Amino acid sequence: MVLLIRLLSYIIVFGIGFAAGMYALPILTAPASPSKLELANHAQKAMYTGEFKAELPGSDFLHFAQGQVKLSNSHISFEGEISPGPDYQIYLADRFVDNETEFLAFKGTFTRVASIKTFNSFIVKIPQDINIADFNTVIIWCESFDEFISAAKYQ
Repeated sequence: MVLLIRLLSYIIVFGIGFAAGMYALPILTAPASPSKLELANHAQKAMYTGEFKAELPGSDFLHFAQGQVKLSNSHISFEGEISPGPDYQIYLADRFVDNETEFLAFKGTFTRVASIKTFNSFIVKIPQDINIADFNTVIIWCESFDEFISAAKYQ
């Protein structure tokens, strides 16, 4: 009986440590976020603005983003907060989706733009062959766990 309790306690402690590591690792390895000056410079060039909201149906307390996203022909910038996680991707979509089911149903028609490595703000380069006027929504998606994070309609 003592051996079983000890084994169970080891499994529980391992599980808690593993979960804490999965949460903390992206934070510990994240590069520096862009400066306020860099974000302000991009904001002046932006043609479109949208807002990520934490209370979308597909978001929850572990998977959310809230703040302003701005798009120019060459970059997407974000100032706000994103819940930490691995393998976050930015997608552009021609329709607004607000949950995992809708995202997965249309994922093949959406365009992946870049990876996100920071959680307070970011600036990512848009590939030259992408015309942002062809889309109306920016989506943050966790590729590793197929988790919807948030979406912002910009036009």
